[in-house]
Amino acid sequence: MDILLLDALLPEAVDWLASRHHVEYRPELAEDLVALRQAAYKTRGIVFSRQTVVTHELLDFLPRLEAVARLHVGMDNSGLEACKARGIKVVHASSAHVRANAEYLLSSLLLLYRRGVVSSLMGRRPAAIQLGRELHGSTVGMLGLAPVAQTLAGMLSGLGVRLIGYDPAVHHTSPLWERLRIQPVSLPELIGQADAVSVQMLYASRFKGFVNAKLLAACKPEQLWVGLSRSELFEQEALAAALRDGRIEACILDGHEAGFLGETSPLNGLKNLFITPRLSSHTREARLRASWYVAHRLHEALSTPAAGVNAPPSAPVRLESPMALMP
Repeated sequence: MDILLLDALLPEAVDWLASRHHVEYRPELAEDLVALRQAAYKTRGIVFSRQTVVTHELLDFLPRLEAVARLHVGMDNSGLEACKARGIKVVHASSAHVRANAEYLLSSLLLLYRRGVVSSLMGRRPAAIQLGRELHGSTVGMLGLAPVAQTLAGMLSGLGVRLIGYDPAVHHTSPLWERLRIQPVSLPELIGQADAVSVQMLYASRFKGFVNAKLLAACKPEQLWVGLSRSELFEQEALAAALRDGRIEACILDGHEAGFLGETSPLNGLKNLFITPRLSSHTREARLRASWYVAHRLHEALSTPAAGVNAPPSAPVRLESPMALMP
């Protein structure tokens, strides 16, 4: 086959690809690497699922591979160095999910500001009505200026929210802050002033435990937290302590790594910590944008004479104008 799909593109995008290449959809191979190696030995392009890790060892069994693609956010499992060493193009539809992720963070903030809504929808009848808060006029701290933060900032500004922010990779003099109408502050100032904190920092190993006890000691009382960064950004003991003593009133995180909520984790059983199973990017519109982007980019990669293991290494491809790629 030319292209192996371990993750599902929309049927229209699959049909478009299949009219140009030999395409097979085999999602069961994502869980069986031995079978994957055998089935994909001569495959030129693969759309990997979220959980499949692309390694040097795996690529050794795929000598004809010219392009790998993912529909979802996150490059952690894409084996960028391994692909670069072999001249394999990496197609990653990260920008297709920016709006979906921003809306997830906004909806999470709204739910935490009005937690009584969730109780009512679940059929609970509390003895006393929970007094909610309004986003308008409150201060939200933006921890990280990843692309999703830039979309979220526009949404929050339109609701009358005061925005403050910190990103270790963006200098406080950058014009980006003014363009997004976010006031750059120090990290302790952000934690001490914000009514709510939205975490969308791009993760790197040096940021493991970035949100630690020293940082959370400065929390404004009854602060609300939402986030979709890797859970390794948080020091478990410190986050648990802040959730227990009321410095953080409630927290919603999208997804977590192994061990974060294990039986021995201090976070296990906390009723004011809510974890969703990586739902932020799962919308019909995001899947539409990602499917067509991946389909077009795979077709381009496999139709280019210079593509393949002897081609010059290329950087991951990112989406600029997703709607322009749809028929």
